[in-house]
Amino acid sequence: MLQSLSVKDQVVAEPTPATTLVRRLRSLAVPALARMYLPQEKLFVFRLRLTSEGIVAEGVSRRYTAITLMGLAGEEQDTVSAVLAGDSMHDVCARLVRDVASSDNLGDVALLLWTTQMVGYSDSSLVRKRLFELQPAERAYPVVELAWALSALCGDKDPSSDPVREALAARLLREFGPISGVFPHLAGERLTGLRSHVACFADLVYPVQALSFYLQLTGNSKARDAALRCAELFCEKQGSEGQWWWHYDWRTGDVIEPYPVYAVHQDAMAPMALFALSDATGHDFSPYIEKGLDWLRQSSELGGGSLIDDDVTMIWRKVARREPRKMTRTLQALASRLHPRLRAPGLDIMFPVGAVDYEDRPYHLGWLFYAWPASRLAQWEEVEAR
Repeated sequence: MLQSLSVKDQVVAEPTPATTLVRRLRSLAVPALARMYLPQEKLFVFRLRLTSEGIVAEGVSRRYTAITLMGLAGEEQDTVSAVLAGDSMHDVCARLVRDVASSDNLGDVALLLWTTQMVGYSDSSLVRKRLFELQPAERAYPVVELAWALSALCGDKDPSSDPVREALAARLLREFGPISGVFPHLAGERLTGLRSHVACFADLVYPVQALSFYLQLTGNSKARDAALRCAELFCEKQGSEGQWWWHYDWRTGDVIEPYPVYAVHQDAMAPMALFALSDATGHDFSPYIEKGLDWLRQSSELGGGSLIDDDVTMIWRKVARREPRKMTRTLQALASRLHPRLRAPGLDIMFPVGAVDYEDRPYHLGWLFYAWPASRLAQWEEVEAR
């Protein structure tokens, strides 16, 4: 079965408009998400993974359930019903809210507060209370989780959120490297360990998105400058075929290790962050978004193949090097830690690119719907028709 699904065996497609590809991805996402939903749990699985026995579901994830609900919030009821086996988004959201008081994970709580707004959940007070208890503006957290908290608070209408939102925005802006254009992986950490200078693509896109929301709400010029500087940095570093690279140096903004390249970055995370920034500033990032989609449609790393697998209605997770687990990332982190310009030599020969991670996770497809609701797609089709 692994050989029959090889991306290298797929036929190379002719160039198509971005919206044609997005419609194809959205169509694949509905049955894929339906396979990932567990009605008896009212939760989505952690992932679907291809094994020698076929595609199997593994684990459950409250975090991924919240993200998927956010994406489904902009869809027609027929799509929601098809994915949730007839369950309502309100009931699935209530399932998450029920457990929120016991959660110590800021990211999960922040995403849930954001989700309650998206799906119109009637009472988010317990979620808000728990987020405040976790003190996002004071405690040590990953920058991604701080960004999610800021995004959630930018949409929260309760007046009690105002001071927390302002303190959190100020903290995120303090973490930004104005020279490098990069946010660190962990808030407050400054070159204290082997990988402390390494930021990943998620550490860039989620703060750009959050600060764009904050800019729209407040008009804050520092938020505008930081979000634009960071977005311009990762757009400038985008690969020649549209790849959104993985690891960056917080000190310099340089790419430390480009691979893996993730499908979710290409069709969802980069577009949704750049859309938010475009909405807030008027800047046009569509060439970079289109280029990222082009790579997903076909890539040289896969001999002109694609991570999109129509035969099994899946979008596989990533293209990586053929290597022992995270070997090149460790080597590159060590070399660049010794000197910002130093890189481990010969990795392209020793660990060539081309390994496919045959799995997908519901958050990918949730962010896909979030980034590309029908209204956004219609706008792009109008532009393409001109």
